[in-house]
Amino acid sequence: MSDSLFVGVDLGGTSIKVGLCNEEGDLLRTYEGPTQASDGADAVLSNIAAYVRELVPPGTEEWEKVVGVGIGIAGFLNIPEGIINFSPNLPFKDVPAKFIMEEKLGKPVKINNDANVAALGEAWGGAGRGVQNCVCYTLGTGVGGGVVLNDRLIEGASGMAGELGHITIVPDLEAIQCGCGRMGCLETVSSATGIIRMAKDAVARGDKTSLALVEGELTAKHVIDAAKEGDEVAVRIVSRAAFYLGKSMAVVALVVNPQRFILGGGVSKAGEYLFSQIREVFRKLTPANATEGVEIVAAELGNNAGVVGAAGLFLRA
Repeated sequence: MSDSLFVGVDLGGTSIKVGLCNEEGDLLRTYEGPTQASDGADAVLSNIAAYVRELVPPGTEEWEKVVGVGIGIAGFLNIPEGIINFSPNLPFKDVPAKFIMEEKLGKPVKINNDANVAALGEAWGGAGRGVQNCVCYTLGTGVGGGVVLNDRLIEGASGMAGELGHITIVPDLEAIQCGCGRMGCLETVSSATGIIRMAKDAVARGDKTSLALVEGELTAKHVIDAAKEGDEVAVRIVSRAAFYLGKSMAVVALVVNPQRFILGGGVSKAGEYLFSQIREVFRKLTPANATEGVEIVAAELGNNAGVVGAAGLFLRA
């Protein structure tokens, strides 16, 4: 299979990115176009097919080497059957995407959750290269995740494995309701949304903080930058986010015992200021045997993680 190629599709609400990878996980090239979600499900799937054909024209030698097409999608999926049950930003409800795309492309197709494929991308072609067991966190609007064990993406019985953002980790007295409906999820404190909420609450209470002087919409970057400059309120907020991330890793480490935790997404751009705090909490709360040799590192692929991971569904899932 040394000449085999794999196509990955990162299906977003506004744009579709497709990429071509070799079996080592190297991203050879990409193509991007609009989703046009308002035109309906069939139009979106037709756009995917069109962009894949732009990336690798049918009839070419490269096309013949394409083993399959993987698609990463945000939403609730029936992964084994290839059905998109529901997607919050796309016009899909019980759509048999795998079947339709195989009809359109004449190639095998797999679908998976967008956070899972981003994790797989990092494991295959990014910060997880060289290890067989890693856990990936995506710290963005929410907290996404994925678990790769023995070089395989863990999906679970219904595709819900790796939902790290919905680990109940915050004590009842501090917990607020998550978007999933439950109380105390990691996502409520360690996502960009959670950081912004805590900052806005502090400003509303009248806490003495430079964040009250921010013009325009308050962002997680504002909070992180203020923390790095010593603003006590911002320091407290970022430290809380780091504490619960480290605490969640302590739990995960005792379940799957990874060699490496990989953090991506906008919040991870805080860099060592955030990572050093997470590592300290992790070491403090985890038995020594489960911390030995474990690394906590930044993701490497950025916006390309989704297409690389989707392509990897035919090798690593």
